[in-house]
Amino acid sequence: MLLLLNSGIFYEFIPADQFYEKDPPRLTIGEVAMGVNYVLILSTNAGLWGYNIGDTVQFTSLKPYRIIVSGRIKHFISAFGEHVIAKEVEYAMQEAITKTDARVLEFTVAPQITPSSGLPYHEWLVAFEKAPSDVSLFSSILDQSLQDQNSYYKDLIVGKVLQGLKITSLPTNAFTQFMKTKGKLGGQNKVQRLANDRDIADALLKIKDHV
Repeated sequence: MLLLLNSGIFYEFIPADQFYEKDPPRLTIGEVAMGVNYVLILSTNAGLWGYNIGDTVQFTSLKPYRIIVSGRIKHFISAFGEHVIAKEVEYAMQEAITKTDARVLEFTVAPQITPSSGLPYHEWLVAFEKAPSDVSLFSSILDQSLQDQNSYYKDLIVGKVLQGLKITSLPTNAFTQFMKTKGKLGGQNKVQRLANDRDIADALLKIKDHV
């Protein structure tokens, strides 16, 4: 998307990994960089002031200024400072699907901070239309893709703060049942791809246990 810079809109950009700090920087258009996730803040001459639209964006061009929407600021995992966003997990999933024989209906990702054994990890809860013939390979592709995209996540894996991600397979109707319990069943509602807590993950696991 091309930003309109002469239409009475003032843009500010907060680096997404600093958004929850006490006094995060608010960068002007002349201070942004390519490939960084920013929270977009808008002010207009019509009276809108410092409005957070809720999306994170990345610049794909600085001459002219073009952006893509990379996710939602509320939808992230950073339990250990990894700053994983929706765009990264969606890309990793697409790469794993392309390189294997799997087909996926829905998925979401949550941190597992206190596992029963071993290091913490990211749990990927997946409803497969067709499960991969080699789940270990599928997991490895996902994890490597995420490391390639996100240096913070890679450092935590290499530094043995986190272990590699784990996949939990769910029944094919698990996400449908979950959305139904939230009153959000229908084409206009999307499953949240990731969260920094386990509310969605634990709800899905309860559905799994009762199927």
